Amino acid sequence: MIRRAALLALAALLSAVAGAGQAQAAGYRYWSFWDHAGDRWTYATQGPSTARPADGDVQGFRFSVSEDSDAAAARPRGAAGFGDICAKTPARDGAKRVALVLDFGTAADAPSGETPPGLRTACARVSPDATTAEALASVAKPLRYGSDALLCAIAGYPATGCGEQVAEGDGGGDGEAEAQAKAEAKAQGDDGGPSVGLFAGVGVVAAVGAAAVWQARRRGNGA
Repeated sequence: MIRRAALLALAALLSAVAGAGQAQAAGYRYWSFWDHAGDRWTYATQGPSTARPADGDVQGFRFSVSEDSDAAAARPRGAAGFGDICAKTPARDGAKRVALVLDFGTAADAPSGETPPGLRTACARVSPDATTAEALASVAKPLRYGSDALLCAIAGYPATGCGEQVAEGDGGGDGEAEAQAKAEAKAQGDDGGPSVGLFAGVGVVAAVGAAAVWQARRRGNGA
């Protein structure tokens, strides 16, 4: 009887853990940064303020709600050929050209009350040592950054918010208040999952259950 009660308690707490995970936020609303090579986009390994693209590179930005900061992030859409994007921007000595794809996302990903602009491409002609952030600033002002240097807005979009946590079902234009948790906190380990206390509770119940099973077996053996 003790064994059965302990196992039922453990099962109930494990179900609570699963439920807590499902109740967490669906993702974060932010601008992701991408490199284009061949025919595919790959998530950039550096931030735009430190990346220094070469002449002829293609880079992209996509605004969306994503569950994490790489694999699940939505990639930029549309054509990404350097020849097409920079066709009207001739090469110049002492400068480099960087093709940029700016995907402002969908209405479903937009903050409440905002409408995303259409997809844009631009050819930035900048100094040879310019960063991606400098190339972006030359063609898509105004940019807006958060206090933690997170890129918050390109060409003024969105007007407010920066890497905020978005609850499941909280699409654009629904008027609901948005949770104000930074994506940076997630990257540092605050992923919105069940609390340490909850997992500690699981450990306690597991220990109690193991002790109960041991005692039941001991009694059954006549010890």
